[in-house]
Amino acid sequence: MMSHPDSVYLLADVHAEFKGLGEVARRGLPIMVLGDLINLIDYRTLEGIIPRVMGREFGRLVADARGRSDFAEMRRLWNEYVGSRGEEVRAAMDAEVRAEYRECAQALDGATGWVTFGNVDRPSLLADCLPEGVRFVHGEVVEVSGVRFGFVGGGTETPMKGRGEVTHDDMVTALEGLGEVDVLCTHVPPAIPPLFHDVVTGRPARRSVPVLEYLRDVQPRWAFYGDIHQPRATRWRLGRTQCQNVGYFRATGQPLRLDLGTLELLPA
Repeated sequence: MMSHPDSVYLLADVHAEFKGLGEVARRGLPIMVLGDLINLIDYRTLEGIIPRVMGREFGRLVADARGRSDFAEMRRLWNEYVGSRGEEVRAAMDAEVRAEYRECAQALDGATGWVTFGNVDRPSLLADCLPEGVRFVHGEVVEVSGVRFGFVGGGTETPMKGRGEVTHDDMVTALEGLGEVDVLCTHVPPAIPPLFHDVVTGRPARRSVPVLEYLRDVQPRWAFYGDIHQPRATRWRLGRTQCQNVGYFRATGQPLRLDLGTLELLPA
């Protein structure tokens, strides 16, 4: 592990783009991944674990319902398509998830870095898959070349109660436990409308009031996050804090690079 790197890479929403992740990991700088490593479903292409297990038509219907935030319809579709095959389908999904995490581990092998989880992730499986040199972080502070990075993973809670979702109270507790940091790294954006409104679906998406409150109180230099693939704005200033979306890596293949001396973004 580098003792004093001059910069780090940040990215989010890998969604199984492990070839690109491996290319970034081999560039020689530490890497910080802010969640959503696996790909349940790509709404653009209908690729992913759900279509592979349940079929593309089911995937299309689920994608449409999720775009409308119609969780009742998503539950109805699941019950209709799965029926009595619940155990069989869950086993198939688990196998696909574990296979993608193995690919993730291979992509990150030999790298130095830190990874937190997003709403589609399974935190315990993600933590277990990471290779030596890459550490799972959530609710803790990591100091790199004198810069304090605070990591809080997870997506905001929905009626689907995904394993990568975090309750409001748990998010508050995790953020309070950080204290003061120079850089906050989360999966969800702060609850600032241009940052969480998706221009493709035309609807507001996940966002975090606790993250917003933390930024107002602590005013770190940067707040990095992902989750929103097509936001109205990718950067926003909140007092002293620059808020910056570091995704959508599956589509862009590009990380952001942060200079640890100046805390300025550099060309990747």
